[in-house]
Amino acid sequence: MSTVLRLGPERGLNFLVVGDWGRQGKYYQDEVAEQMAEAARLMNSDFVISTGDNFYRNGVQSVSDLLWNRTFENIYHHKSLMKPWYVVLGNHDYRGNPQAQVNYTDLSSRWYLPKRYYSITQQVDVSTQALFVFLDTSPFMKEYHGSFKYGAVADQDTAAQRRWLDNTLAESQAEWKVVVGHHQIYSGGFYGNNHDLIARIAPILKKHRVHAYFNGHEHDLQHLKGAAPTHYFVSGAGSKLRGTGSSSMTQFSESVAGFMAVSIISARMRVYCIDYKGNVVYMTVVDKNTTDDLQEDS
Repeated sequence: MSTVLRLGPERGLNFLVVGDWGRQGKYYQDEVAEQMAEAARLMNSDFVISTGDNFYRNGVQSVSDLLWNRTFENIYHHKSLMKPWYVVLGNHDYRGNPQAQVNYTDLSSRWYLPKRYYSITQQVDVSTQALFVFLDTSPFMKEYHGSFKYGAVADQDTAAQRRWLDNTLAESQAEWKVVVGHHQIYSGGFYGNNHDLIARIAPILKKHRVHAYFNGHEHDLQHLKGAAPTHYFVSGAGSKLRGTGSSSMTQFSESVAGFMAVSIISARMRVYCIDYKGNVVYMTVVDKNTTDDLQEDS
């Protein structure tokens, strides 16, 4: 964890990103939680982002479901993780009662999912802000429509969500723009590129020059470079893993239980991939002012 130490707790905006974690401590979830707590302590993390699939296999049924304690509260119990958790819904969350996860916001001091999609703005320093936009990506998946497992997706208005995303990014004056969703847009992993989101979300990110998109769904850790300035980060290794792979956009890909630690300091964002043993297995820097155009897969 010596690399994380160099970030320093006193500067910038520091946070963790973890996904696909909800397995009652199994499949390295406990071990990942311990290392998250240590990284959060060293960085003085401001918050945690969850990229979805918060409760396997069928979400939660209510705000009093036993899984709240067994999978969330009793796993991430460390003092350094008692910070806001900004959450998105995953497809497995839709197999239960997704509204219960929204409603839990009113009962928890840290769980934050006020709506199925929402945005927040964070201060990086006295002159720099970062916009974080949290999407509800499951309704965009054509294969979920008509499936009894994901019946609730049919009630969601994806056209309205796209308009909201476009307007939110357009109206923000923040120097940094970060978008979070459960499903991958680009990936070299098990599922590969997501053509539903490539068609309906990626053009909006490109239009507004979003700096980074974080997602889960793929059970691994990945970094892919897309059209300038967007970087695509997969953080879905919070518990059970799948094999991974690579594409023409792949900068890093590893099937190892872990999470990402991120530090935004003025004009640069450092992203660290940390495994369940506390090893920094990858690090990269995103430059806020990058202008290089990179090839995207179709």
